[in-house]
Amino acid sequence: MSLNVDSAAVAFTFKGGMLPMTVMELSSADPERIRQQLAGKLSQSPAFFQHTPVVLSVEKLDEPHLALERICAVCRDHKLLPVAVRGGTEPVRQSAWALGLGWFPPVEEGRARVLESVTSSPVHEVTREETEVSEAEAPAIATRLYRGTVRSGQQVSASEGDLVVIGAVNAGAEVLAAGSIHVYGALRGRALAGIHGNTHAGIYCRELEAELLSVAGNYKRSEDIDPQLSGRPAEVHFTKEQLEIKPLG
Repeated sequence: MSLNVDSAAVAFTFKGGMLPMTVMELSSADPERIRQQLAGKLSQSPAFFQHTPVVLSVEKLDEPHLALERICAVCRDHKLLPVAVRGGTEPVRQSAWALGLGWFPPVEEGRARVLESVTSSPVHEVTREETEVSEAEAPAIATRLYRGTVRSGQQVSASEGDLVVIGAVNAGAEVLAAGSIHVYGALRGRALAGIHGNTHAGIYCRELEAELLSVAGNYKRSEDIDPQLSGRPAEVHFTKEQLEIKPLG
């Protein structure tokens, strides 16, 4: 008797994964203050507020009864889509569930935060012990090579090694890598290197016009990049607790 299940009868499978996710860390519980700041952000970077899913972090707030429904409404008014809440008291957790949101426990003290920004997308968190692995101990990991243009709305990732794009990354596209990212063309979309917390990763491109650059969760938006570097070959590294962007070569 065969115990094999007909694959045609399987409606879905569960798979573990790490998706880039924006964390919106709240330092105020006042919906109107949040509204005002979001309005300013939207005017600066409208491309980042196009139905972007966000996790609302309330760990810095000391309010057991949070106006969570109003805060979520403010986010949706500005084209952000709250999908979960992180931290908070038991009433906050119950409110999140009642609103159809997920809930995550607060980040443990002393853990590194990776891919957290108000305009981008990471959430994976690792301890420093996990990232401080010597080259001798680390296994060899293959580089992913992608040939062609990464088009708007498309995402290309290398979850373990470097990513090399033989082509351009269009506006609205996203490239991610556990290691470094090399773009042999124009980088106009978003590039997130070191997504597991590798601060030694870098981003290299022949033509810098990026919407967002990130290394190990530390990011800069297009308006934060020196205009003199626009359209030029450039490299990005995490140095002295900040992103350093300079001409390549």
